[in-house]
Formats: sequence, structure tokens, C-alpha cells
Amino acid sequence: MKLSKYIDHTLLKADASKAAIEKLCDEAIEYDFKSVCVNTCNIPLCKEKLAGSDVLVCCVIGFPLGAMSTEAKVAETQDAVAKGADEVDMVINIGRLKDNDLDYVTDEIAQIKKACGDKTLKVIIETCLLTDEEKVKACECILKAKADFVKTSTGFSTNGATFEDVTLLKKTVGDRCFIKAAGGVRSKEDFAKMIELGANRIGTSSGTKLIEKGE
Repeated sequence: MKLSKYIDHTLLKADASKAAIEKLCDEAIEYDFKSVCVNTCNIPLCKEKLAGSDVLVCCVIGFPLGAMSTEAKVAETQDAVAKGADEVDMVINIGRLKDNDLDYVTDEIAQIKKACGDKTLKVIIETCLLTDEEKVKACECILKAKADFVKTSTGFSTNGATFEDVTLLKKTVGDRCFIKAAGGVRSKEDFAKMIELGANRIGTSSGTKLIEKGE
């Protein structure tokens, strides 16, 4: 696979302007990235800008805290898919996971997966807030709910993806689901190492610096 197709070209800042989102889309087409990852209000603009290309529109749900009600997350997912989202990156309820309420976590992921239909669902577990044991439990919930990816981080908490976390996630899920490393991947060396360790997708706002055009 081309290196560029590992990248979800990301802009999730609260002050992201229309011009900035349009630039994100233009860069995604120019560098042939896998997707742009944006907040849901920007889905229609991205669909318009990316029309005719194979760049996907990815959006975030329950972002960045994950503490919304399941019903709110499901409704947000349904709205995003209706507006044209190709992929959905949801944040789990981290508090419920830390309470060991694994049925809640699994059921919520499963409901959102159902709302996605045939669209790809990536599940953000915010590894920087979890113990290794909790990371493994989160992966087990994701596998049980039949989501497509486990994703390390929002990029908005205390830390992003680490080599150690990607190694642990790969050991836990094997080939049963994919892995997205997100947050803090800003050098070509880190990018290559994450892929080597098992990441199938990289979420980054530094995509244009990580690869050369055409890679």
C-alpha cells in the first residue's frame, strides 16, 4: 500500500475555518491521503471539495471526551452518515471503562456500529488515561462489538500514540481488527515505526511533512 494511504489528514481544532478545511481537502487530494478527519459540521464541505477523488471523509463522534449519552452518540452517528461520512471515529465512555462496566462500553460501541451501517468504525480508547489492563479490556469490548479499528487517542488529552501502546494493541487484537495510531506522530521515523509495529492507519495533522508526494 502507498504510504500516503495510511494517513487520515486531520483537522479537529475548535477554531478551524472554512478556508482551513478547504486547504485540508486540497492537500488530501494532492498527497493522495486515505481520508480527511474532521468534525461533523464540516462533512458537507468536505464531500463537496473531495468529489471526484478517492479521498474519504472521516468524522469524529462523541469527541473529544466520550462522556455523552449513548443516545446522543448514536444520533450524531446517524446524522454524520446521512450527510456522507465514509468513516466514523468514536470516543468510548472512558469513565465507564474505568468503572469496569464493560457491558456498557461494548453495547455503546455495538449501537454505534449498527448506526454506521457499512461504514468503517474506529473506536478511540484514549490510551494515555488507561492502564495496560484497561487497554486490553477496551480492545476486548471493541472486538465483541465488531468495530473495525481500535484507535489510540483523540490528540486532545495528556498524550497521543506511543510505540508501547501500538505494540500492546497489536498483541491484543492480532488480525481481528485494525489499529489507528493518532496524536503525536510528527516525524518520518515515528511514522515508519508505527507502521512497523502494526498500525494500519495514522491520524495526524502533519501528513504533508511525513511523506513525499507520490509515496
